[in-house]
Amino acid sequence: MAKTLGIVAVVLVAAAALYISTRPERFHVQRSAQLNAPADAAFALINDFHRWEQWSPYEKLDPNLERSFEGPSSGPGAVYAYKGNRNVGEGRMTIQESRPGALVSIQLEFIEPFPSKNTATFELEPSGTGTRVTWSMEGPNTLMGKVMSPFMDGFIGKSMEQGLAALDTAAQAEAKKLQQAQAR
Repeated sequence: MAKTLGIVAVVLVAAAALYISTRPERFHVQRSAQLNAPADAAFALINDFHRWEQWSPYEKLDPNLERSFEGPSSGPGAVYAYKGNRNVGEGRMTIQESRPGALVSIQLEFIEPFPSKNTATFELEPSGTGTRVTWSMEGPNTLMGKVMSPFMDGFIGKSMEQGLAALDTAAQAEAKKLQQAQAR
């Protein structure tokens, strides 16, 4: 009996190692949504980490999330560091590139629970009366990423979909504020 269990354990470990070795060296997750607001309204919310509480799905995972900001208030060089519960972990984001109404590229540095460096990109494109926003995340596929790869797209993608829906709501409110300010 023990010999059979040992053989089964060896086969399972070998199967897991084979599976992990077939996973790609990089991952890419992407979601897009049509927002009912102009690009400048959505851009203002993405390009300023102080405003992420209004729409980011990760902000709602820990009511006691510790946040700190460095550098400029928005745009390239703006930094947002966070430390939260096990659902959030610890990390740091730095805006690398920012083109008004078109693009925000962010370096993501995850510290806990699994260290990694990735890139998140928000591409904005005017579309009809609103804006098409594409949120993507990519980076090296670490050992843990390879193990979790069957669930990665669904897990991260679901959060992105929630974030884009909340961004739509926040961007519509932002657009109204911008219109009111212009009318004065």
